[in-house]
Amino acid sequence: MHFEKEVQCKRNDAIDSAVGFIIPFGFFATLFIIANIVDVFSAM
Repeated sequence: MHFEKEVQCKRNDAIDSAVGFIIPFGFFATLFIIANIVDVFSAM
């Protein structure tokens, strides 16, 4: 197949998919942590 020989990006797809999972996960985890900190301090 000729389309398999002319690859634009030779990086591993597993790395790209891992980055695509970790970055949004880290974003939402950060929001969750900030919301919990605000909740703890507003309860005082």
